[in-house]
Amino acid sequence: MKYKLSHFVIIIYLLCSGHSSSLNSPGNSNILPASSLSPFGRYAWDEKQDLELISSAVNFGFSFSGKECQVFAFLTDTTAHNYLQYELDGVYKKRIKILGNDAKPIVIIAGAGTHTVWIYKATEAQTGPIFIEKIMGENLKPLKRPKAPIIEFIGNSITCGAAADASEMPCGKGAYHDYTNAYYAYGPRVARSLEVNFILSSVSGIGIYRNWNSNGPTMPEVYEKTDFQDYSKRFWDFSTYKPTIVSIALGTNDFSNGDGKHERLPFDSGVFVKNYIKFVQLVKSKYPEARIALLSSPMINGDRRITLQNCITAVKENIDKIYPSDKKIAFYFFEPMQARGCSGHPSVEDHAILAKELEPFFKKLL
Repeated sequence: MKYKLSHFVIIIYLLCSGHSSSLNSPGNSNILPASSLSPFGRYAWDEKQDLELISSAVNFGFSFSGKECQVFAFLTDTTAHNYLQYELDGVYKKRIKILGNDAKPIVIIAGAGTHTVWIYKATEAQTGPIFIEKIMGENLKPLKRPKAPIIEFIGNSITCGAAADASEMPCGKGAYHDYTNAYYAYGPRVARSLEVNFILSSVSGIGIYRNWNSNGPTMPEVYEKTDFQDYSKRFWDFSTYKPTIVSIALGTNDFSNGDGKHERLPFDSGVFVKNYIKFVQLVKSKYPEARIALLSSPMINGDRRITLQNCITAVKENIDKIYPSDKKIAFYFFEPMQARGCSGHPSVEDHAILAKELEPFFKKLL
């Protein structure tokens, strides 16, 4: 059973006039319970019907009028911190730091009018969930994502937008997730540009047959788990969404030389291709109508880049033979990149470059 150890109240003063006491007045339109929201991404509901935000960039929206609204969010670990980020009237604002042991509200002030807010989880599933209890404000209404094609982006830390945003803290000074900005990762950027919906199914350090410094658990081992944890007993309901395209960008960590502490054998192309084929088959079993797109890595250069491209080509050829009547596997090979983010990752600016590079590819598939 989950216990609420602390609450973090996010108070968003948005474009109105009046006094905060108006939020305490009776009326169903002034309180929007989490159970009324329509989240998009991987999520769950706890026993009190609080909303558990799990995956990178999982999001929900609502509209309101009046002078202010309050979003009640909390963590279950008093020693932890996490991040939300939000759009106000279609304009991205900032990340919001949530402290597990601090109930101090964050206040954001703007001008007058009726508004829409979309709130995103900035961090990945491995960072831990963020819970939403309720929203308070005037004339609150939950929003749903407009009907549009869906692209699911499966990948590693690059897909998460990890180590991309050092705007608030210099690289190396904070925790790993202090630099994660899922909203500005290449996948959400592509989706916004093409006006489609997106899901991020990504885990830092993960690979197809081995991770950056270990032999697992790999993406094929955790993909079916709601929270991408190998020990989890919660399995994701894949009937929740029907992606038009499933993009898979894995391989960077399989090629890693490791951390220098654990034994690391040379990269095995045969094992990689074999496991990749099985994973594509797993994805196809969940989404039989989806077009599968395989992406290389912008972080792998030289001979390794050629090896990865050859492996992806082999996966495509094998899958196309196994499923001759299905849509052919598509693939895209990134141009090499000298990343400018933390610890060798693409920065927010680099993700903009990657997204611009990918837009024509996905637009053609759509």
